[in-house]
Amino acid sequence: MIVCSCNVLSDHEIRLVATRAGEPTLSPCQVHACLGCRVQCGRCVRAIRRIISEAKQKIDVTYGPASEYAVMAQALETTGMMEMVADYEADRFV
Repeated sequence: MIVCSCNVLSDHEIRLVATRAGEPTLSPCQVHACLGCRVQCGRCVRAIRRIISEAKQKIDVTYGPASEYAVMAQALETTGMMEMVADYEADRFV
């Protein structure tokens, strides 16, 4: 299902980023950055927050809170998303 119509982001893509993120407080802006875009109209923010929350709960149940960060950090590094987030942060503060 398309969650963000401005950037054509699906719930599957958002859930994938949320489960691989490595941050307990991932924001909708960070999700967009990982997917190579930015929040535009903002109508999707509430739905993205809900998906992030659901994904975090599933991870806590599956892996436990202590191992969550190691699993996600490894996944981010493997997929190259870590560099995308770093590039976004660098651009944002210039």
